[in-house]
Amino acid sequence: MQTPTQIIAHRGYWQTEPPTSENSLQSLENAQGLNIYGTEFDVRMSKDGVLIIYHDEHYDALEISETRFADLAKLKLKNGENIPTLKDFLEKGKKNPSLKLVIELKPMNSKLRENELVQKVVQMVKTFQMESQCEFISFSLNICEQLKKEEPTFKVKYLNGDLSPLEIKQRGFDGFSYHYSVFITNPGWISQAKMLGLITNSWTVNDTAGFEKLKMQGIDFVTTDIPNQLIHK
Repeated sequence: MQTPTQIIAHRGYWQTEPPTSENSLQSLENAQGLNIYGTEFDVRMSKDGVLIIYHDEHYDALEISETRFADLAKLKLKNGENIPTLKDFLEKGKKNPSLKLVIELKPMNSKLRENELVQKVVQMVKTFQMESQCEFISFSLNICEQLKKEEPTFKVKYLNGDLSPLEIKQRGFDGFSYHYSVFITNPGWISQAKMLGLITNSWTVNDTAGFEKLKMQGIDFVTTDIPNQLIHK
């Protein structure tokens, strides 16, 4: 019997009424109120090594990775919250252990800084003793490789869409999380991944027709901005 496709909220559940901001503590709390598998969020590192939750490389004219945390701490999300830190997210996430936290580590401009990012994220997850609640994704091959080197038991999935299931297996990753267009171009990849024992996920699935197609192919997870709608499908 086929396992049902499970739902991951994309940057939290933020398309609410009234709407809130993606990657906000409120969006995490909203996701905690849904009966879903997990919520995904983006981690960047400030110039002085503080881990923050923010998707874009820039906030207005400021480049996140070249700005000190003291300056980033003054900035607001659209819903009025301060930009959260990873520490904030883990503290809040730990209150609901049934919701997995899918941590996306954003690529940086050097392998040295990426490795520092990985080490800091891994250390913080371990400090909070949340190893079993957290999973990890990245567009950076180096980050994925470093995560597995730092902690081989962590679930690590690659995002970029350019590696076949066999290549993912050969690199020792646990699976892939690819844009849904990749599965249209490569319709056999989900079944191939299943045969190799890999985890399959698709992002960002925001329509029910696309969701149904992926479900039919047996995908394990979808990441979506409309988790409240897809849980009823």
